[in-house]
Amino acid sequence: MNLISLFSGAGGLDLGFRIAGFRIIIANEIDAKICPTFRANFPDVHLIEGDIRKLSPSDFPDEIDGIIGGPPCQSWSEGGKQLGLDDERGKMFLTYIQFIQSKQPKFFVIENVKGILGDKHFQTFMKMLDQLKNAGYVVHYQLMNAMDYHVPQERYRVFVVGIRRDIDVNYQFPQPDNSCFIALRQAIGDI
Repeated sequence: MNLISLFSGAGGLDLGFRIAGFRIIIANEIDAKICPTFRANFPDVHLIEGDIRKLSPSDFPDEIDGIIGGPPCQSWSEGGKQLGLDDERGKMFLTYIQFIQSKQPKFFVIENVKGILGDKHFQTFMKMLDQLKNAGYVVHYQLMNAMDYHVPQERYRVFVVGIRRDIDVNYQFPQPDNSCFIALRQAIGDI
């Protein structure tokens, strides 16, 4: 399955999808300091470096199965000013939604910080999910902790998964596995 990656960063989400057998065919990242890392890890992916607001969905291929990415989180973070859509970075979530509405992929995945579920932003988050539902998707979201999935870090993230309504899939988030926590020393203690 072919994917578009938006707000790609260094490609952490992309790597997971590649390991799962997906093919990222095109990506976008604005941060020039991060792009060399993405290119080193994904030399076969066409990376459009620059501001997504200066791009159009027509700059990306139509023959794709999914869109993945993590719109900027600073506006939603509990550690920041929590400006939400009053911050240009917060509006990037709406840009992501516009790409989904335009491309109509079979599925999408959005990753963001848990602050988006906080009291200050929850109603805005629900309205954004409504936009995705109105675009023709069955939408699921869940707060997940990376530590529950064998990652040596306690890192809470909200994942939003949408499946186009004409595709008969009963999506379920993976169940946490608390049977084996991996310590950082186990993961990288040899470097």
